Amino acid sequence: MAKQKNIGISVKKEDDLPEWYEQVCLKSELVEFSTVKGCMVIKPRGYDIWDSIQNYFNKNIIEKTGCKNAYFPLFVPESFFKKESKHAEGFNPEVAWIDKEVTKEGERLAIRPTSETIIYDSYSRWIQSYRDLPLKINQWCNVVRWETQQTKLFIRSREFLWQEGHCVYETKEECNNETLQYIKLYEKLCKELLAIPVLVGIKTEKEKFAGAEYTSTIEGIMPDGKALQMGTSHNLGQKFAKAFNINFLGKDEKLQIPWQNSWGLSTRLIGGVVMTHSDNKGLVLPPKLAKNKLVIIPILFDDTKEEVLKKANEIKQELDMFNPILDDHDGHSPGWKYSEWELKGIPLRIEIGPKDLEKEHVVIVKRNTGEKQFVKFEDIKKQVSILLTEIHNELYDKAKNNLKEKIVTVDTWDEFVKEIKNKKVVRCAWCGDTECELLIKDKTNGVTSRCEPFNYDKKEIENKFCPHCGKEAKQIMYFSKSY
Repeated sequence: MAKQKNIGISVKKEDDLPEWYEQVCLKSELVEFSTVKGCMVIKPRGYDIWDSIQNYFNKNIIEKTGCKNAYFPLFVPESFFKKESKHAEGFNPEVAWIDKEVTKEGERLAIRPTSETIIYDSYSRWIQSYRDLPLKINQWCNVVRWETQQTKLFIRSREFLWQEGHCVYETKEECNNETLQYIKLYEKLCKELLAIPVLVGIKTEKEKFAGAEYTSTIEGIMPDGKALQMGTSHNLGQKFAKAFNINFLGKDEKLQIPWQNSWGLSTRLIGGVVMTHSDNKGLVLPPKLAKNKLVIIPILFDDTKEEVLKKANEIKQELDMFNPILDDHDGHSPGWKYSEWELKGIPLRIEIGPKDLEKEHVVIVKRNTGEKQFVKFEDIKKQVSILLTEIHNELYDKAKNNLKEKIVTVDTWDEFVKEIKNKKVVRCAWCGDTECELLIKDKTNGVTSRCEPFNYDKKEIENKFCPHCGKEAKQIMYFSKSY
């Protein structure tokens, strides 16, 4: 097994995406299967990516919105779930329970599938006056959802890591504004950190979070045309506040009920990055996401080894801010090392040998394109910065072109069915009826609504009719298969 982990990807992305994806995740050493069915072991290289997401998130979302990180219990009393009926109904099939025979506490405990109920129990004690608002709390934690569907590394597992934000506001307007602000911050994270463009919009009544007034979402479109929900922000209205007796003394000295939202993203973002950017050589990471942004590979011969290694170490020290790896191990050829670090997704490779010493330059190779450049010693640091930015932009532009190519606007049911079979995302004027939505899913082997886009021209639905049922169109909707 130790030898096999270094073997390259044996299937092509365009031929067998599921097998290719699994091989990239495993062979790039991001993750491995757990002996516990439906779970995964996130290895250091995979957790480095999660660290990068957390660091960006804490700096650009938590700190800038005045949110605070905290932590709440893993176990949720069954009585808490029952307080908000729609919420309980929506999550009940996925909840893993610890029976009261084990808890010895008179009721079952759920292993959290989400934390609204356990957090809002605390909020009922923390909030007394309008002076306590807004209250903005986030927690980084694991959750458990007893998936009955086939699991997939990072994309769908019984236990996964995520963040969940929970905010409480004095007014409906403030709650609504910030609910939408968080989804736009998620969109920004995907662009600036992951180099992934997303569709942004509102979920249907059927697809919204259980117990919410509405759910906003970001949807990544993968190379096979399937949507990947990459983050959500829910306006919870006042339902949970009423259920958990959260109220406050207002400025008018009357008792009032606050407004709430919740929002979250998870380790499935890592799966989205792998599937979107990687290629038949292995993992491709956006530079801002990669802990080690470059690898230095010295080309060694007995008579020049000492001089080459000395210069390679000098370059490593000069580029310390990029957390470089110096692969000076014996036993493998330079070509073997090139393939190994390409498989693991290091954004840049610097090659240096005796001929490069003579010419006072190095060879720098971009992971995403394989493009080589000869760079003078004095220009290395500057050029590395330029190339890392270039790689990020190229990855984003390529993904954006894929997104545009995957979206097709249709007017008729025949067109709808045809484009779904062609692995496209269908954009159409739609009636908005849940019954129609269910029938579409049934007739197309699982196609679901993804979101109603923000700020489209309402003229698009004038004199338009639903391609499925023929009723008058009420909105624009994206439909596709999904992960």
